Amino acid sequence: MRKYFRNEYLRNRFRFWPSKKWEVPAVIVFAAFIGLGFYTLHLSKATSYLSDDPQACINCHVMTPHYMTWNKSSHREVAHCNDCHVPQDNFVRKYAFKAKDGFWHSYVFTTRTEPQVIRTKGAAPQVIRDNCVRCHEDQVTDARLDGFVATHHADRTDRLCWDCHKEVPHGRVSSLAAVGHQIEPLRNYEQEDEDIIPTWLRNVMEEENTQQTKKSTEK
Repeated sequence: MRKYFRNEYLRNRFRFWPSKKWEVPAVIVFAAFIGLGFYTLHLSKATSYLSDDPQACINCHVMTPHYMTWNKSSHREVAHCNDCHVPQDNFVRKYAFKAKDGFWHSYVFTTRTEPQVIRTKGAAPQVIRDNCVRCHEDQVTDARLDGFVATHHADRTDRLCWDCHKEVPHGRVSSLAAVGHQIEPLRNYEQEDEDIIPTWLRNVMEEENTQQTKKSTEK
């Protein structure tokens, strides 16, 4: 009797509560939906986006060329992805911008509509420019440059930094087709028994080493 009144109370309290006939299937479907949601968060490494780890950006494999070119640049020692591509003026704006960009990136990657050459758009160019100035403020505001660079004031106020510094830090070419995957371990994806060198390449290297050893012994 108590169970009957409890179910009736729930149906009256929550209009979306299913009838007794559909209670069990509805609970199963709801539980499966919640389980798939948590599994998706785990599979996509969703918590990694709350960090400043650059490897979080290559959870979407289309960003590998950009990670690769940054990883081989001088900026690797002083700036990570968030230092350049996310506002740094306050905590709320930083994570609001990350959430908005993250939603857009996940949509584009899921629908497979990413362009061959990925370019910044919307508010992103201004954010990147502000971060360039934030780190390079001494060079941007150096009064001595005004003395021998006639367009120094205009260059630092009316133009984007990469109008001149085109290869910083992602190099001259960084399209999806032009830059391959780097042969080096990636912490987020490396398996304990994984060999980062392909078998065919290892065989070639071993063969060359054997030939060099034979030549050295013959001499």
